[in-house]
Amino acid sequence: MGKIRQSVWYIKGMKVILGADHGGFEMKESLKSWLVGEGYTVEDVGAANLVVDDDYVDYAKEAVKAVTSAGDRIILLCRNGFGMLIAANRYTGIRCGLAFDEEAVRKGRTDDDLNSLAIPSDYIGEENAKQMIEIFLKETSSREDKYNRRIMKLDNLI
Repeated sequence: MGKIRQSVWYIKGMKVILGADHGGFEMKESLKSWLVGEGYTVEDVGAANLVVDDDYVDYAKEAVKAVTSAGDRIILLCRNGFGMLIAANRYTGIRCGLAFDEEAVRKGRTDDDLNSLAIPSDYIGEENAKQMIEIFLKETSSREDKYNRRIMKLDNLI
């Protein structure tokens, strides 16, 4: 894993919001314990129990509603990640990416200022998910003009 730039005050003040449907429920529960052990403030918006007929849309919505500051980060889990990604990106100010590769997550944070990460629990193992989450939570966004300009354009699409 490459070097992670981090600001300790930012990480300590960060709230991590977790949401998962039935497909990501077991991994969410394990990741929640790990994140708390790492010292993060975690808000779990569900599912609270394994319900095989629940819908990812409901948990993506609850996760977005739980954001209280610009520094909060959202981690969403479902079977292939795409449902959560699509649902989260329907909300203004949310920039959700799919966790499939460590370098892609790093570039998503630096170049696109991702504030939400969708994890495909059927395709990503827990240890790999932890590595990508560490990058997602610790990597800082680039302050280069070109990236700021692009993010501003995204924020003003609607």
